[in-house]
Amino acid sequence: MRRAEQGNETAVVEFIILGFQSIPEVQFILFLMFLVTYITTLSGNLLIMVLVVTDHHLHSPMFFFLGNLSFLETCYTSTILPRMLASFLTNKYVISLNGCFLQYFFFTGLAGAECCLLTAMSYDRYIAICKPLHYTAIMNGRCCLQLAGGSWVNGFLASAVVTSLMPQLTFCGPDEIDHFFCDFMPVVKLSCSDTRWIELVTFILACLLTLPPFLLTLISYVYISYTVLRIPSCTGRHKAFSTCSSHLTVVTLFYGTLMVVYLVPKPNTLGHLHKVFSVCYTVLTPLVNPLIYSLRNNNIKKALRR
Repeated sequence: MRRAEQGNETAVVEFIILGFQSIPEVQFILFLMFLVTYITTLSGNLLIMVLVVTDHHLHSPMFFFLGNLSFLETCYTSTILPRMLASFLTNKYVISLNGCFLQYFFFTGLAGAECCLLTAMSYDRYIAICKPLHYTAIMNGRCCLQLAGGSWVNGFLASAVVTSLMPQLTFCGPDEIDHFFCDFMPVVKLSCSDTRWIELVTFILACLLTLPPFLLTLISYVYISYTVLRIPSCTGRHKAFSTCSSHLTVVTLFYGTLMVVYLVPKPNTLGHLHKVFSVCYTVLTPLVNPLIYSLRNNNIKKALRR
């Protein structure tokens, strides 16, 4: 392991990502599972992007946001899985400090952008169901671009702030990250310098980037549920709710796994279970999103048949 002399200390310039090395007997099975998952994720999300761009029946705000979400999921899973797959093949689990910080920057930026984008999609459903007569006027092209662009900018701006602070930390050993990618806490806890400020800044930004979008999404669905329940016919209620059921499923899956990973205490005895939940939210969520939308959305199914 390469180290650099820094005063009287030996500074770590590379990390070892332990990943799933503690269970060597299933390495090949894990490689095949992650490879199939990655190929399926790319294929599903790319197919949705192509459909949204080429099929004029899908040129609406809801599918504009869906196309953005599929592009985001493609980038999201590509920040983690290709490097993990390469490690399985080469048995090299080393990553440089700059490479680790870069991976964290893209991972966090895309996760933050997804929080905001899911909120924009819930706002779109709120306007469509609660204020249908004003939908075309409110959800025009300019509004959609602002909501989508704001989601990307907010996510990467917050990520840039935190990532810019990480190179100021000193790492002098140990150098093993007990995770399968460069997440914040597994990296920061290896630092031998004071990490209180960066942890405080990260906590504040994480709250600002996740709590308001989550609450706005929740409020949107409270109003949507109230409006749907007031529809007199059962057929009308089912039709109205079906337009947002796919998005509600994705939101529940995303925030549910996110809360388990970052809010539930992680004693040493649950270390492997924590990695499993991390796989759910970083690897499986991008996989199931296109499946949910393609199987539960009639417009997507019709576009696929065309």
